[in-house]
Amino acid sequence: MMTRYSIETAYSFLHQKRNVFVHSSLEWQREDIEYAIGSYVDDMSPELYDVLSEGRMDFLRNHKRFQEDITQAVERLEAML
Repeated sequence: MMTRYSIETAYSFLHQKRNVFVHSSLEWQREDIEYAIGSYVDDMSPELYDVLSEGRMDFLRNHKRFQEDITQAVERLEAML
């Protein structure tokens, strides 16, 4: 179920991770963040993930698009708050 709490929690987590990711020059740190986000979305509310991903099955799981995806996710969550 998608609740205000799940939106706020996802926003807080993704916003913090995005900020570290975009400013990090350490490849291991960026990979750790991608892994953490992948694990997080595995347990995320399916309804919330569907809204954020707009039906893309690899949203926040595709290495090549990760920075774009996490930025979009944070923007979408911010608009939902």
